[in-house]
Amino acid sequence: MIGRFKITASDIGSMINALFSGKAVAGELVAKQLVFWWIRLPRCLMAILVGMGLSVSGAVYQALFRNPLVSPDILGVAAGCTFGAALGLILPGDNFSLIHILSFGFGLLAVAMTVAIARLISVKPVIVLVLAGMVILSFFNALLMVLKYFSDPYDELPSIVFWIMGSLSRVTWNDILVITPITGAGLIFFLLMRFRLNILSLGDIQSKSLGINPSLFRLILIVTSSFIVALTVASCGQICWIGLIIPHMARALVGPDHKRMLPVTALLGAIFLLAADGVARSISTAEIPVGIVTALTGAPIFAFLLYKNRGSGWV
Repeated sequence: MIGRFKITASDIGSMINALFSGKAVAGELVAKQLVFWWIRLPRCLMAILVGMGLSVSGAVYQALFRNPLVSPDILGVAAGCTFGAALGLILPGDNFSLIHILSFGFGLLAVAMTVAIARLISVKPVIVLVLAGMVILSFFNALLMVLKYFSDPYDELPSIVFWIMGSLSRVTWNDILVITPITGAGLIFFLLMRFRLNILSLGDIQSKSLGINPSLFRLILIVTSSFIVALTVASCGQICWIGLIIPHMARALVGPDHKRMLPVTALLGAIFLLAADGVARSISTAEIPVGIVTALTGAPIFAFLLYKNRGSGWV
């Protein structure tokens, strides 16, 4: 119901009743029905899915790297996705599917390059993986700056800038059909691996002593979480802070045990991004990219969590 176009609860009830009864709506409900079914509902569902995917991926990254400051873009996946989207935006034609494909492909390529560098060096794998991620992150950010420099400042450059800010305004039912099974399968997989995440967060020595192959499971979990992040960034651009602050909020509420933490993280991530998108589309006549709202709210929330949980052991 939130937005510049007014839709009340009774309107939604009438539209749902018309859907199940097979009757056609009339009058003002015709326009409201189009807005509700084809714009707001898929957008809200995408906010829920993206919020869950990014927040749980952030929790997985923080457990694997044993660092509360790690976020899903640490391995360069978000930078690779953004470069791929920018490349698709400046290529000839107006094929939005090409933008999705390039964004998703370069995101996975960034992760593959990071893992390859870490395996090539093979010294202190966790630290090297983070450092390799920073290298790939800087590399794709440099390529993005090259694209910005050579892009048309009146047409292509604004499109790249708005993509980087992140937005759910172009979400369609096709996007929902693509992201739902992949994100859902990834979340179920993380829940099944919650006990191994608890063990991996203790360190490699403890994991091996408990019969866990840390390198293998770390690789599987990194690939799965990076796959989800690449898919979400390819669908709606970069949306910052969710993968960093939401796991901290869940950890502060229910503790570090992933059996309880992961479901709470998914719930909080969905609520946070859904609320942020509601603010983004209703705070002014010109819609604000949701990435701006998450950044403006995420930074002070994270500062508050740092202050509140000082001396508690996780910062």
